[in-house]
Amino acid sequence: MRLDEAARLMGADAPRDAPLDVAIAGFAVDSRAIEPGHLFFALSPEDYRRHYFTATSFTDAHRFIPEAFARGAVGAVARRARVVGDGELERFADRLLLVEDVIEALQKLAHGVVRNWGGPVVAIAGSAGKTTTKDLTALVLQTAGKRVVKSIKNFNNELGVPLSILQMESGGRTPNDFDVAVIEMGTSMPGELERLAQIAPPKIAVEVCVGPEHLEFLGTIEDVAREESALVRHIRPGGVAILNADDPWVMWMAQFHRGPRMTFGIRERADVSATEIEALDLDRLRFRLQTPRGRVWAELPLAGRHNLSNALAAAAVATCFEIAPELIAEAFARARPSEMRGEILRFAQGFTVIDDSYNSNPASLLAMARAVAEADAKRRIIVAGEMLELGPKAAELHREAGREIAGLPIDVLWGVRGLAEELVSGARASGMKEARFFASVDDAAQALRAELRSGDLVLIKGSRGVRTDRIVTALKESFALEGEDALHTDGGAKWRFELKGE
Repeated sequence: MRLDEAARLMGADAPRDAPLDVAIAGFAVDSRAIEPGHLFFALSPEDYRRHYFTATSFTDAHRFIPEAFARGAVGAVARRARVVGDGELERFADRLLLVEDVIEALQKLAHGVVRNWGGPVVAIAGSAGKTTTKDLTALVLQTAGKRVVKSIKNFNNELGVPLSILQMESGGRTPNDFDVAVIEMGTSMPGELERLAQIAPPKIAVEVCVGPEHLEFLGTIEDVAREESALVRHIRPGGVAILNADDPWVMWMAQFHRGPRMTFGIRERADVSATEIEALDLDRLRFRLQTPRGRVWAELPLAGRHNLSNALAAAAVATCFEIAPELIAEAFARARPSEMRGEILRFAQGFTVIDDSYNSNPASLLAMARAVAEADAKRRIIVAGEMLELGPKAAELHREAGREIAGLPIDVLWGVRGLAEELVSGARASGMKEARFFASVDDAAQALRAELRSGDLVLIKGSRGVRTDRIVTALKESFALEGEDALHTDGGAKWRFELKGE
């Protein structure tokens, strides 16, 4: 893609006398990530406020435009109102593409790329499991020989979705190098998912599940379902809706799509299903995969039945591409959890940690708690951080989750920070004696290091803002993982913590 093409797709005002037939090597919204040939998008507080971003303060990236050019940027997209009258920025006028809204310009560019490409977009949405489903879907399609572009990490918002799409025009690649785009789409505010579906209208829309997430901004669970249904309502003509048969709120969305539908599920009758499920290990399930193209035995090296549901969603997508169940099973066998998303850490001292610390909401917490409850361990411990953005009912949702955990064969529950105290309160009210609250992540980390015993299984989970991943880091710094040298990496001293006696 050239600068003049990008300007046309964005509707930007380009400098009249400057050469614009310059190739763009990539795109960046962070000046520190600029490499030679990149186009820089200078985001401003005004842009953020228009586009569903909830932080209290934002940096005006226009002041980093000189740095971007020093790093080799071929151009910068900037707000016209911000540039006019700014002497320093006007010095770069021959390299600036001026727009009213920089984020909207980025989105227009990505939409133009998708429209001109014309290939199938597989869009994945839901309250939990989006990233895992996205990764499994891409893995299955790649195993079948499809050339796939997929969302970067969990880039699923109004910046992440267009940046993920623009990978097709980065690093010397063109859209012709790809057969399918697998794009994760998230939402935290009313109307956000509809906007994302407009940027990249799906040929296949996957709804993983509906649960209490972002209630602070979305309202009720009914409002969440209504917001999530935007993906189904924007399926391209002739496209397919892939729906979770086990989730009534997801099945409610079927009314918004008159075209083909495919269901997946474990409990309810579905087009793609799993039967004869057997847990071979904490992170390995064996099951019979049933699809409209046949059935086959498969293994999934991920923890929890919720991940099996995510895998079935990926299998449903594969079925739409007429991929044989044998190839789907082959792909599943090679699956690995993403970092901090159900990652299994086995320590040389005999205990095991499930690092699911990337994010949390009531549905995902309880799904992982059930996975721990079904595992073979001497003690089952859950360290759960506060769940954020749950709105007016946040305290009750924490208490309810605590009550449900108390009803499982879980030995110890620790709540960390803020409303996690209500989680502990709910568990205690339901008869759980080993429930304790910690006001800070650091306090919980210190206590856990002293508490661990051989044979323990520990789930560590929490909303991203709580930073329960620091507990995992503390354990890695204090104990050796299986296969690691028995000496601490810091100065060669011995590992500093001994396990608590039986």
